[in-house]
Amino acid sequence: MKSFLKKSGWVDILVSIVFAIIGIFMITKTDLAIKIISYALGGIFIAIGVIKGLDYFLSKGKYDFYNNDLIFGIIAIIIGLVTIFCSDLIESMFRIMIALWIIYSGLIRLSLSLKLHSAQINVWNASLILSIIMIIGGIYILFQNGALILTIGIIMLVYSIIDLIESVIFIKYVDKLL
Repeated sequence: MKSFLKKSGWVDILVSIVFAIIGIFMITKTDLAIKIISYALGGIFIAIGVIKGLDYFLSKGKYDFYNNDLIFGIIAIIIGLVTIFCSDLIESMFRIMIALWIIYSGLIRLSLSLKLHSAQINVWNASLILSIIMIIGGIYILFQNGALILTIGIIMLVYSIIDLIESVIFIKYVDKLL
């Protein structure tokens, strides 16, 4: 059992290193990361569309009035092609939606912090600072191309470092856990 747990810990370390490499790549090569993600997602949609289309023609479902696999397949292929050929547009739309949501959440929290202040609750200033940081972060993501991929890359890198530390601690103390 101890041997199995140690091997599991080493696998976790390897996964953490892979996540760190991907995170660093996303931080340093955001434009290329966006292209790769778009091509991969587009390829997945196209593959699903082809499979659904083939499934429709190969199954007896083509005589079933409720079988929409062919339409689903065509739509998936179109989404895949749009994802591949319009990756910059999709990244911009996704970035704008996320940024607007972050700004909205920050404004709601700003309103809450002002209500906390009027209710004379001491944590209002911490809430105010966090809401302002959220609003600034949302504005940054809104106007900075690649900021979303950069942020995801940073989160992946931080996650991998934390996971790596926890895995090393786990391997070091696995004997005491059993």
